[in-house]
This record gives sequence, structure tokens and C-alpha cells, in this order.
Amino acid sequence: MTRAKHTDWSRVRADFPVLARQVHGKPLVYLDSANTSQKPQQVIAAVDTFYREHNANVSRAVHALGSEATEAYEGARRRLAAFVNVPADELILTSGTTFGINLVAYSWALPRLKAGDVILLTRMEHHANIVPWQLVCERTGASLRVVELAPDGSLDMDDLRAKLTGDVKLLAFTHVSNVLGTVNPVADICRLARKLGVVTLVDGSQALPHRAVDIPLLGCDFYAFTGHKMLGPTGTGGLWARRQHLREMPPFLGGGEMIKEVRFEGTTFNDAPHKFEAGTPNIAGVVGLGAAADYLSAIGMAEVEAREQALLALATQRLSAIEGLRILGTAPGKAAVISFLVEGAHAHDLATLLDLEGIAVRSGHHCAHPLMAHFGVPATCRASLAFYNTEAEVEKLAAGIEKVRKLLL
Repeated sequence: MTRAKHTDWSRVRADFPVLARQVHGKPLVYLDSANTSQKPQQVIAAVDTFYREHNANVSRAVHALGSEATEAYEGARRRLAAFVNVPADELILTSGTTFGINLVAYSWALPRLKAGDVILLTRMEHHANIVPWQLVCERTGASLRVVELAPDGSLDMDDLRAKLTGDVKLLAFTHVSNVLGTVNPVADICRLARKLGVVTLVDGSQALPHRAVDIPLLGCDFYAFTGHKMLGPTGTGGLWARRQHLREMPPFLGGGEMIKEVRFEGTTFNDAPHKFEAGTPNIAGVVGLGAAADYLSAIGMAEVEAREQALLALATQRLSAIEGLRILGTAPGKAAVISFLVEGAHAHDLATLLDLEGIAVRSGHHCAHPLMAHFGVPATCRASLAFYNTEAEVEKLAAGIEKVRKLLL
């Protein structure tokens, strides 16, 4: 990919092979990037090259392939760490955000929390940032507390301040809502928590692919992200944690690589981050994720965000003009996610008929049952945009909804 002063988005789009295919005889319009992003040829090639030329296990062999595989894997860690501006030895490589949050739940929360302690969440959380904390509460006697939303889908900061009390030990919240697109003021929230000594965990799944993230500027204690939403392979991701937590937390899983010495009398664990990375990792996937970070960096995250904001503005304008269409989530500065309902049409029917037009949107609860309950709906359709989408695709979405609406009503 060649980058000029002004990004040629048509050339960028050409890097994504799947976007050239047809679905049901129609050109594919892929508007489900919040679910998983498509992959550029550069990422696909990185994975392919690893298996063709360098395939070996990491940190276990002195032969050439073993050294090459280890360098490729650790090199990807260094590039990912640079992408979010943290030291590489503070970045745990995981299978994704879900694993990262569970690691914090089992290694940080379980040994520390007790009856009377509170874990504070928000109404807009993905199930991956709810269920692990429910499991912790069941085992420790701690309880959950939920911060509510303003009518536009933004976080109710007054409610946050009221509920961020002395018994709260952990505040876990999303950077960007996968349903509403709401971008939370992470640095402000973490500042409030830090004044009370509350540990913070941020779910960065929907932020990292779409905007620059400088973790030290956020002031959080933990930041989890998923690779497959940021152009990388599935089964990849990372968890950054403050060094103090990494030193104090026990391992989550036991096995090879996370140890220095094993005896039947006891085991000496490896240093962080390796003590949290038991077993053979997804080496090729992590190599691909490193390539994804390189690809995004080459475009520039400011340009990615600006492109997506322009597409969002057009999509919001076009969809808002459709009779009977309701958009959920209108917070200022939101990310390029539009969850919507069409009066008289079930979300699944709408998505199924749009698919026949070649348009891929997601329908359902989006792994956010409590948020659906808040809005009093069982499901929505969600169009999630990425920088590789086009204005023409936004027009096709609007035309497709108009066509489907006439069929259903």
C-alpha cells in the first residue's frame, strides 16, 4: 500500500480481497466491522509467509526456525506495544478481549475481593465485560453496581459520580460501545476512580481499530483489546497492565513457557508478561496482528478516524431521512456504529433481506442484553463502518433499507 499526502481510499480498499466478491449475485457491501474487520492482503501474506518459511514453536528451540519464529512473535509484541505506547514487557498477548478480562477477573479480582466490595460496570457493556464479574461476585460475595445512560446513549457522569463510592474496588467499562458507538471519556473516568483508589479496566475492543489510543494518557490500570476487530487474525489480542499488578498477580493458567523452573516441591514462575502466557500461543496469528498494527500505522489513525467520521455523518443523514427508522445512540463524537430499528420490521427480517441485496449488517442483541432491555427492544440492526467502506456503499445501505421496508410493511 502506497500512502500519499492524502490517502487514496480506493487503493486502500483494493488491499482487502474479500471486498471484491459478490453475495447473492450482488457486490458485497460489508457493514459489520464491529463484529469482525476484514483483513488486508498484507496481514494475510504475513500469516502465509510465517507458515511457509518460519513455522516453529517459540522460546523452545535453538535451531534457525525456532529463533526466527521467536523473533517474529516477540517482534509483533514490540510493534503492538508501540501502537498503544506501552513497554513491550507490560503487554500480555492473549486470544482477545474476553480472555484478557477473564485473566484480570481470576488473577486480580478473585484473590482480592470479598463480601461488601463492589464492582462497578456501565449499562452499555458487552457480555464479555459483565459475565466474568458476575462469576467473581458469586465466588467472593462482592456485588455488581451499574452506571446508567443519558437519553442519547452517553454515560450519565452524574450517576457515575454518585455510584463511585468507597466500597467500589474495580470500575470496568468500555472505551467505545459496540452497540451505540458512544465514546466514553476514559481519561476523565479514570481520574475520578484514581482519586478514590479504585482500579480501572477498559475494554478497548471497539476503540483500537478506529482511533489513536495512547494507553498511558488514559490513566487506567488494565486495557484489553481484540485483534480480529483491528484487521488481525481471529484468536489474537492483548492485555496491558500496570507493572505493579503484573508483579503481584498470580498466573491464570499453568503449563509450559510460563515457568522458570518446575520441581515437584514447587515451581518458580517466569517474569511477566510470559508468566501469563502458558502453552504454545497463536504464533502465526500474533505475527498477523503485528502486520495489522503496521498497516494501520502506515495509514495513520487520525486519517482512519477522520475517514470513518465522514462516512458516519453521511450514513446518519441518509438513514435519519428514512420514514419509520430510529437510530439508537446519538451521543456527540460517537464512533462509526449505527444501531437502528425500522417501525414494523423485525431486525432479523431486515438483516436477512438486506443480505439478499449483498449488504452485510448484524442483527440481534449484539452481546448486550442489558442494553437491549434498557431500550425495551429484543434486537436491533447494526451497520458498522470502517475506513475501507465507501460513500457509494452508504447509499446502497439507505436504498436497501428503503426497498426492504416497502417489502415488509
